[in-house]
Amino acid sequence: MSEMKPVFRFVVVLYMLTAASLCYAGRSRKVEVMKHLNRLNKRPVKSIESPDGDIIDCVRISHQPAFDHPFLKNHTIKMRPNYQPNWINNNNNNNNDIKVSSMMNPSKDGELSSEKETMTQLWNSYGKCPKGTIPVRRTKKEDVLRASSVKRYGKKSSSTFAQLNSIDPDLINQNGHQHAIAYAQGEFYGAKATINVWNPKIHQSNEFSLSQIWLLGGSFASDLNSIEAGWQVSPDLYGDNNTRLFIYWTSDAYQATGCYNLLCSGFIQTNNEIALGGSISPISQFDGSQYDITILIWKDPDEGNWWMQFGNGKVLGYWPATLFSYLTESASLIEWGGEVVNTASDGQHTTTQMGSGQFPQEGFSKASYFRNIQTVDESNSLRDPKDLNTFSEQPNCYDVKTDSNGKWGSHFYYGGPGRNPNCP
Repeated sequence: MSEMKPVFRFVVVLYMLTAASLCYAGRSRKVEVMKHLNRLNKRPVKSIESPDGDIIDCVRISHQPAFDHPFLKNHTIKMRPNYQPNWINNNNNNNNDIKVSSMMNPSKDGELSSEKETMTQLWNSYGKCPKGTIPVRRTKKEDVLRASSVKRYGKKSSSTFAQLNSIDPDLINQNGHQHAIAYAQGEFYGAKATINVWNPKIHQSNEFSLSQIWLLGGSFASDLNSIEAGWQVSPDLYGDNNTRLFIYWTSDAYQATGCYNLLCSGFIQTNNEIALGGSISPISQFDGSQYDITILIWKDPDEGNWWMQFGNGKVLGYWPATLFSYLTESASLIEWGGEVVNTASDGQHTTTQMGSGQFPQEGFSKASYFRNIQTVDESNSLRDPKDLNTFSEQPNCYDVKTDSNGKWGSHFYYGGPGRNPNCP
């Protein structure tokens, strides 16, 4: 027994040290999370509780997270762009953010139903942010704790754009991201599209489904510049399965810079009506009413800032030119379309849906679409893309099909169900 005592004591001491270390690590993480929340959640002028559980804080424009960025400490806020692409209606009171039409068929030249509704985000029905403030979705402790680390909260992983030569199935399995996109290569100063809005089903919480525009410049390996905007369903990021408006940016291929929405310094919001990360409602229904959002992103040729407009009149804000290297000049690649994460956790392809969850061949009111796709050229004019190509890593899982006609212009249907008999 006496020989066992030193061993026993050693085990007890080791256990106590381990427990103390874990306890310290837990306290340290809690402190780190609280510091991060204090950085993100600025003091509001007013707070609004949304029916989806969000809290929207009305934060003074000059106090928003953007100005934590070292490059923006002495930045003078621009309330409006100096130049806009020549088709834009400059009336910011135009509220056609989301339109619905019960019968809208591109095979009949895309004629729109005369019945159109103006939609708002869910929180709008419970209050408004006063002028001089912007709506910021409050970050909660549980939001940060769902992330792999405090440092990675609100950030994408590295392989979230469609690498057009990445058709090796082994590479697909490694990075887990799959796409169905249309794309154009050249010299671009902006991009626009009207995007059909759905609520795709997500297989498990660490997967997501989104539909967006990418404006890309630089090399994919290390210094990629990207500006992105669209809608997404991301349980890990938001804690639910709602369809939400989002933006993203990076200047180093998703490594250290950039984030979703206003979860880091960078994007400067000027609009007091639209909350980035806020829920979009209502949503398109299978074989029923269809809802769209229109997004335009363009470079102000005077100061080089990249502006974003939502709908036909609401300028949301801008990404300052100082955030970027390659995008201080122009974008060399634009992608429109869908992306999902396929973790293949059970050894099979995920059932996470892209778009509506239907293949493009299903057509209007069943498959999801992008319509009126355009780019902004060097003269600051909107143009139909000259050469619109398509790409999908696994067309039997998610596919894309382009077309063109009068009212819908350049457009495509895209998406799919993921796992099916042809996509095991």
